[in-house]
Amino acid sequence: MTGTVARPNPVKGFLRLVMIEHSIFALPFAYLAALTAMRSLGTHVQWGTLGLITVAMVSARTVAMAANRIIDVRIDAQNPRTANRELVTGAISMRVAWAGLLISLVIFFASAAALNLLCLLLAPLALFALVIYSYAKRFTNYPQVFLGAAQAVAPVGAWIGVTGAWSWEALVLGLAVGTWIGGFDCIYACQDVDIDRQIGVGSVPVKHGVAGALRIAAATHVLTVALYAAFGYLTGYGWLWWLGLAGIAAVLVYEHRIVRPDDLSRVNRAFFTANGLIAVALFAFALLDLVILQGLRA
Repeated sequence: MTGTVARPNPVKGFLRLVMIEHSIFALPFAYLAALTAMRSLGTHVQWGTLGLITVAMVSARTVAMAANRIIDVRIDAQNPRTANRELVTGAISMRVAWAGLLISLVIFFASAAALNLLCLLLAPLALFALVIYSYAKRFTNYPQVFLGAAQAVAPVGAWIGVTGAWSWEALVLGLAVGTWIGGFDCIYACQDVDIDRQIGVGSVPVKHGVAGALRIAAATHVLTVALYAAFGYLTGYGWLWWLGLAGIAAVLVYEHRIVRPDDLSRVNRAFFTANGLIAVALFAFALLDLVILQGLRA
């Protein structure tokens, strides 16, 4: 009797491809911007708007990740660290990846339209910022700048989703998130510096070396803390926000202490553990500040 080979589930395969669980890095800051904007308008959470923002942010990130995997499939195949990605190994087909991308794209535009007209009008610009990062490494040694710009989209978009208007405060928060992620990507890219040079892929470590990239990342993260402080000041946050900010500054110091030019073995610990802690912890302290000190109500 011949056994039946189980066919891979395309939905599960696509979710692995786009690393859906990593939405945790973007969503807390989208929520932070949204709830701060809501507090500026009144004292109650707009749950319907928050739900739409969640859908918009997750779908936009999914489009960006799927596009990245599709665009970079040949580069990924040449890098031992990324050679086991689903499109490279054939675990999912290019057809499934494109289908998931297009479905996510429709969901993104629908949720942007449901939020307000300005969100819909700015949606193509947001997608451009999210997708161009995948091409940036082909024409510049500073793709981390493009990644940071893409990450800045979430807080700005969330604020506009609530108010329907531009906000400089949201831009400051977006720049804080962008410098945080861009700075860490300088560290993360150090793992691939040798293979990137062989392939012809640009990055800050390729241009400045591992030690130089780590110094640039550290300077960028000093700017990150300053931008978070500026956002807290501009939006009137209280002592709980500043306590949370002190905590994430300490975590950033920890990140830089455990990664050294001669020892990159703990880069993943810094990325998955420390960065996840930063996103969740700062949002938690901001939420406590909004509820306890500023009177935000469900």
